[in-house]
Amino acid sequence: MSLNKTVACPLDCYDACEAIIVNGKIRGNKEHFPTNGNLCANFISCTKEDYLKNAYFENKKISLQESLDILISKLKDIEPKNTLFYKGSGNLGVMQSSLKSFFAKYGSILTKGSLCDGGGGHGISLNRQEVINPPIEKLQEADVIIVWGRNFSVTSSHMYELVKDKTFITIDPIKTHIAKNSELHLSLNPKTDYELALLLTRFAYMQDLEDEDFCSKFNSSEDFFELAKSRSVLSYEEATGVSLEDVNRFFEIIENKKVALVLGLGVQKYYEGANITRCIDSFAAFLGLHNDKKHSGVWYLSNSKYGYESQFESNTLNKKEKVTEVDFSKYDLVFIQGANPVVSSPNTQRVIDGLKNTFVVFMGTTYNDTCKYANLIIPSCSFLQKSDVRLSYGHQYKAISNKVQEVNENSISEYDLTKYLFDSFSFDGLKDEDKILEYYINKKVESYVFDNFEFIDDIEINHLYEEKLDNEFYFITAKKKKNLNSSFKIDNYLYLNPKTGFKNEDNVTLTSKYGKANFIVKLTEDVKENCVLCYAGNKNANYITPYFSDESSSSAMYQEVLVSIDLS
Repeated sequence: MSLNKTVACPLDCYDACEAIIVNGKIRGNKEHFPTNGNLCANFISCTKEDYLKNAYFENKKISLQESLDILISKLKDIEPKNTLFYKGSGNLGVMQSSLKSFFAKYGSILTKGSLCDGGGGHGISLNRQEVINPPIEKLQEADVIIVWGRNFSVTSSHMYELVKDKTFITIDPIKTHIAKNSELHLSLNPKTDYELALLLTRFAYMQDLEDEDFCSKFNSSEDFFELAKSRSVLSYEEATGVSLEDVNRFFEIIENKKVALVLGLGVQKYYEGANITRCIDSFAAFLGLHNDKKHSGVWYLSNSKYGYESQFESNTLNKKEKVTEVDFSKYDLVFIQGANPVVSSPNTQRVIDGLKNTFVVFMGTTYNDTCKYANLIIPSCSFLQKSDVRLSYGHQYKAISNKVQEVNENSISEYDLTKYLFDSFSFDGLKDEDKILEYYINKKVESYVFDNFEFIDDIEINHLYEEKLDNEFYFITAKKKKNLNSSFKIDNYLYLNPKTGFKNEDNVTLTSKYGKANFIVKLTEDVKENCVLCYAGNKNANYITPYFSDESSSSAMYQEVLVSIDLS
């Protein structure tokens, strides 16, 4: 390793840590404001020698050059329209997008939609055009932070450290780590977030907490308030499971305080996820959280590339498949980059069946569950062996990653593979790597200021609580410390409330109309009696989830499902 160079965490999380090399060792960078000299558990895990060794896939039987020769031969023998390019977010950085530019030019089918934040982002964009967070310094100015559907202290540990002395209100069906450290926890029923937002809007109006200055600029605020009045207060209380006493306490805490709202993925993992998120954002606007003279704004997963021009050409005419509904078996070749669809995509059995019936090329840094079905593996070099720029979707700061190790002879960076493919097919249009990096490093982006807001004025929801039978449960997923999606310390347990009547270590079968899977039970009071909880990365969880897309953003809806439980 070299001295005095920065490296950026490649992992898919809000904080986008930046570290520095000191005497050959990775240390937190005090000069990078969000990181502030600290490294989170996941960043530390991805720098360990045993993790990095996996990058070379030591069980691989052929050389890198032999793999590249096979890939080129296959691509030249197959009709481009019979190939699929499938990119994940296992490793982030602007240079990771280079490969898509080749497959777009080549003529592959691409994917659209999201397995992560797509529904919520679409909903917010309908309100305010862009999904952009305020400067992180605005969050620091807040007196009270409302954490809605996000385990903030776990998923955003660096951001949390900057504001951990604030007063928190948590809205979540699960008693998360942040909920346990909050002044108030509103434990609502799943998929009733929009109803709680409408109930809170009514109370805000009754207590004269409406931001008249902000709302008066946009006529749609009146229609939104009429929507909030469309049901009785008692019906809202019954649906959400949140008491009016707790609602009153909510407003006591925020009264005369500067408030921010930190919104997570949990609220939008449903068919109508975009409108559910949009409704929450409309409540925030009604309360005045977007008025930075009074409050501190709303945070979601920001568009990290806002203000930047893409440095990679992309053919917009490519046909695209919804990422949740992809049938891998339709294609003669599937190229998977930095993804683990066998664990992370909905309806696992369907994914496996599809992968078994096509030629799978996998490129990534670690051997994962999807690699078991790969016909060809191209090891990507680690983040220490290539230069990149990490743009954050949690805050406005970028992290710079320098090459500090030599590339192993049997691995290759995404950009170098892209260049190799461009040259092999005599394609032009790929910019020089150094010039691309220079652009992202030096580009200054102005803060986004929206001059229009379109409050939601109508919402139709398929109510899971009206469909739920007495022996059925809501299915909930969440993030966990020392685990990032399907990486690191995976937790495969099914979490139930003790009142369900099951016991610790019971072997049970979870069944939905989409499939079934076996689990071992762990009991916890943190889960509501009418819910079951699986943490992200659970290898069995997606056997029971629907592979259909949500109503408006071609994105996943993991929690749009009811399940029954039987002893195995």
